[in-house]
Amino acid sequence: MSLSTLSKITAAVLAELHKPLVVAKLELPKELLPGQVLVKVLYSTICGAQLNEIDGAKGPDKFLPHLLGHEASGKVIEIGPAVTNVKKGDTVVMHWRPSRGIAAEPAKYSWHGKIVNAGWVTTFQNYSIVSENRLTGVPKDFDKKIAPLFGCALTTAMGVINNDAQVKIGQSVAVFGVGGVGVNIVQAASMVSAYPIIAVDIATEKLALAAKFGATHTLLSNPSTDQKIRGIVGEAGADVVIDTTGNVRVIEAAYELTNPDGKTILVGVPKKGDKASIYTLPLHFKKVLKGSHGGSSDPFVDIPRLIALYNAKKLKLDGLITHHFPLGKINDALTLVRGGKAGRVELDIH
Repeated sequence: MSLSTLSKITAAVLAELHKPLVVAKLELPKELLPGQVLVKVLYSTICGAQLNEIDGAKGPDKFLPHLLGHEASGKVIEIGPAVTNVKKGDTVVMHWRPSRGIAAEPAKYSWHGKIVNAGWVTTFQNYSIVSENRLTGVPKDFDKKIAPLFGCALTTAMGVINNDAQVKIGQSVAVFGVGGVGVNIVQAASMVSAYPIIAVDIATEKLALAAKFGATHTLLSNPSTDQKIRGIVGEAGADVVIDTTGNVRVIEAAYELTNPDGKTILVGVPKKGDKASIYTLPLHFKKVLKGSHGGSSDPFVDIPRLIALYNAKKLKLDGLITHHFPLGKINDALTLVRGGKAGRVELDIH
């Protein structure tokens, strides 16, 4: 199989904002450009970022129609000119954070004569043309079903704790929203011996999972959450408070709950136009308010480290992926994700 023999692919296309994705046959470009890699997508998990894209959370989308997905496992089918970090036959994790290699020109597909755009990596399709710097090789015998977690959920979460918050032993951590990224932030906080670790969510199912991954306390979000957290960590608030929801009211609450010497880390992205109101004076002293960009992770460095931890049974992955769907049922999968009660939802594409 190569680009010359692969006439069409099956992909889920975002044709219109606020509409279901369209599963369609697309034509590929005739050749790979420098830095581009043709990958057979095996499994792809769904991140909340894709819901934001479908909902137009950042405003009008000038790239429509386009493809989606940014965390998957795959097999390299063919490499373009100047690619050196992966080779044909390699098993890879597909990730959205840039890493080693060329930042190639994004591929353009064709659908009934219309151009379908793609970024440096897209994964809701059976074959994908990916930029070299969005691929990291993993051992061939590594479990392809769990490998997509290393493309975003795990690397982001570990980076939030290690790079953004730089959590110290014994510091208190509160996490608002314990979905795919949030539950791994809880796990990462546990791995660096934070205490207490408080998980807050609106879904009891997610709180139960967070408890299994290291949360010492779990709270259903309600008007008394602030008081309950202060009752656990002290009236001054938690050392580190992390928001993954992107809800501006939650962001405000997270900031207020942060100790005057502590850090508020924002992982979730608010919808365009939603504005939070905060009292900024503490920022002139020791309080820190910081937005996270994928935990500032470097997949080339971080993915092998995390795989080593998993193989040594120091990193838990069992139970993170809760549901599986075929690519043709992707809209059902997205509906489940929107419901807020599932863990990571996976597309079985191979």
